[in-house]
Amino acid sequence: MRKRIPMVLFILSAMLFVLLYNVYSGDRGKSDAEHQMTGFLGKNGTASHPPGIPFKVVIDPGHGGKDHGATGASGGFEKDFTLQLALKVEELAMQEPQIEVHLTRAEDQFISSIDRERPNFANELGADLFISIHGNTFEDPSVSGVETYYYHRNSYPLAEIIQKHMVQGSEFRDRGVKQEDYFVVKDTNMPAVLIETGYLTNPQEEQQMLTDEVQYRIAGSILDGIKEYLQIHE
Repeated sequence: MRKRIPMVLFILSAMLFVLLYNVYSGDRGKSDAEHQMTGFLGKNGTASHPPGIPFKVVIDPGHGGKDHGATGASGGFEKDFTLQLALKVEELAMQEPQIEVHLTRAEDQFISSIDRERPNFANELGADLFISIHGNTFEDPSVSGVETYYYHRNSYPLAEIIQKHMVQGSEFRDRGVKQEDYFVVKDTNMPAVLIETGYLTNPQEEQQMLTDEVQYRIAGSILDGIKEYLQIHE
């Protein structure tokens, strides 16, 4: 009997290892599901997607109507800049059959933040991605640069990719990727980011941001980031 004890202990140890591994794997899978919220995890954290069906991408021009947003160095409003840029993203995306853009607003329209209309729109649509566009502001007019915000863990890869393309396209200072509990990225059920495309309170940066040339560059950068994240190849 004594000679069998090591073998019995080995078998029991192996069974315990398998049990603990299964428990750990189950908890880990549950965590991923909670953060992903929709679909199965794929490369870059994207959900699996039926072939031949366009990806639904919600582009959210920040502010609108009585909500002017930031006031730029020239006296213009953020709400107008974000709408101009969002419309250019939509225009460029029309050349991409695998991407179907939906705007939270297509005109100077007020959208209630209290009712969470922006994330609710994306959730009810069953969107694959949500991207909110903004222009930044600061009391010091010398502050400049691009930054991208996310909240849920599954949105971080998207934020990194968008930030990379934004910096390359705009040639503005890289202010990095940051986590913040803005409701538009917190209350969405899909990967979501909020882009601060540059500082409207910086006279030099605002001057560039208000030109069609730079807006098309930024819009193209946003679209390139979307395509890289969704693994859409030419």
